[in-house]
Amino acid sequence: MSKHEQEYKMIGLNIAYYRKLRGISQLKLAELIGLSRTHISNIEAPNMPTAVSLDTLLDIADALDVSAKKLLDFHE
Repeated sequence: MSKHEQEYKMIGLNIAYYRKLRGISQLKLAELIGLSRTHISNIEAPNMPTAVSLDTLLDIADALDVSAKKLLDFHE
């Protein structure tokens, strides 16, 4: 169990929130940033906290047209 498991879960939930807000499917997001849909699904899944690289986080933020800060904000 990672010591940052809760943070990974929150990042994943924030990504899912902004992705749905923009009307983008997991597949479309994956295509936009060059990852598999399964990897996006794993990142978003709250029951499977998945670590995300800074490059991937910034790519996702760009694709969703939100700041990386919003994806890291756990208090909104």
